[in-house]
Formats: sequence, structure tokens, C-alpha cells
Amino acid sequence: MPQVLEFSDVVVRRDSRNIVDHVDWTVADDQRWVILGPNGAGKTTVLQLAATLLHATSGSVTILDQVLGRSDVFELRPRIGFASSALERRIPADEPVIDVVLTAAFSVLGRWKEEYERIDEKRARRVLAEWKLEHLAERMFGTLSDGERKRVQIARAVMTDPELLLLDEPTSSLDLGAREELLGLLGGYAQEPTTPAMIMVTHHVEEIPIGFTHVLLLRDGQVVAKGPLGETLTAPNLSATFGAEIMLSADAGRYAARARTGS
Repeated sequence: MPQVLEFSDVVVRRDSRNIVDHVDWTVADDQRWVILGPNGAGKTTVLQLAATLLHATSGSVTILDQVLGRSDVFELRPRIGFASSALERRIPADEPVIDVVLTAAFSVLGRWKEEYERIDEKRARRVLAEWKLEHLAERMFGTLSDGERKRVQIARAVMTDPELLLLDEPTSSLDLGAREELLGLLGGYAQEPTTPAMIMVTHHVEEIPIGFTHVLLLRDGQVVAKGPLGETLTAPNLSATFGAEIMLSADAGRYAARARTGS
């Protein structure tokens, strides 16, 4: 199975502190990874490296057979789908939803003078339908609910058929109903054989969609554990990751965790 991402002894240093601390990690094209860890663990920094938005202080990052720092990131970025809260804040509030998705074809935010072919618009509308957004195509992005904006971002991220899909806390700030709707859609997408490699950052095991295959556990920028989800997502590993005694349960492919209390 071809590799789409490889970290080799990667360090990201800020203010004399290693935000990412000598990380080795590989992602194959048929894998769906979740990254878990407490605040400040380095999760988002790892995702920014994979998205070519950040360069390592030392070590090497290879993305889709291109070594970061030795390749043209502007040619590489269209091959990577990326959705994050930071990206959401850059989308014009008065942009129609159809254009938010359509502009992914040119890797721009905010439609200007680009000319799109009929096939691009058909593709954008099909993607909106896949994420249950077709009825919102003409709505302004700024009028949407949190859950709708999250789904529009993901629709934009998959618009160009990326070879690697990166999701930074896609269910954060959502209420229970919106969260479960999005997790259901993500789970269905993750299980499709044509889906690209996926990496999703979250704080909570309850937000791991069905269909995800692997987990990377981080604490203080270091890898606590990594590997297949069923073998690696354990109470001892979670306890070491979060610095508390954690109880873990699983039901029908979904997980739940809480701290052990009492004697």
C-alpha cells in the first residue's frame, strides 16, 4: 500500500520548546487516522505540517512523494483537502455556498473573475448533495448554522478529489444532533473504497467516526502510541496520553471514555 505521508524524526520548535518532538509516523493511502491528545499536545501542528502550512524545524516530512521544503507547495496543496476553524474564518460571509465549494477548483477563497466549466458546477452540486447541503446551495455562508458550515467546509475539501483529506476538529462547537449527523456522514465517507487517506484531529474518543482505522496519541509533542485503532486505543494508552486514569468502552464501533472516580 503506497504511503501518502511520512514524518521522519520531525521536530517543530518554538520559543526553545519542542511543539512536535522527534515524531516518526507514516500514513498509507487506505488508512483513516484520528489524532488524539490534550490541549497543547501538538495535534494541530502535526496537521499543519501535513497540509504544507508549516515547515519542520528539523527532520523530514514527505507528502504524496514530495519532500516538504524541496517541493513547490502551490502544486502540492491542490492534492490535499483541508478543513479547519481557521479556514472557516477566512471564507467571506456573503459568499454563496455553491461558490464556497466551487472555488476549491482554483484553490481560492471568494469568487472573483475565475471562469468555471459546466463540469465544475455539476461536480460542486453533486458534492453538496453527498453532504446533504444541496438545499443550501444559494444561501450565504455567513447565514448557516455551525453544523452546516462544518459540512460546507468538508464538501469544499473533497471537491477536487484530494489524495489526502485533513480535518481539524470538524465536530467542535456542534450540539449533539449536529455532531451525530456529521459523524454519520464522515463514517459513511470513510468506509467508501474510493475515499482518500484521512487524518482527523479531535479531543474526544466519542467523536471518532465508524470506519476510521488508526490512531495517533500525542502528549507534549511526543508520540504516546500509534497504530490500528482496535489495538492502540486502550484505557492504559489514553490514561498515559491525558494524565488521568481513563475508563474506555466501545459499542457498535463507537467509543466512550471518562475518568475513573472514587475508590
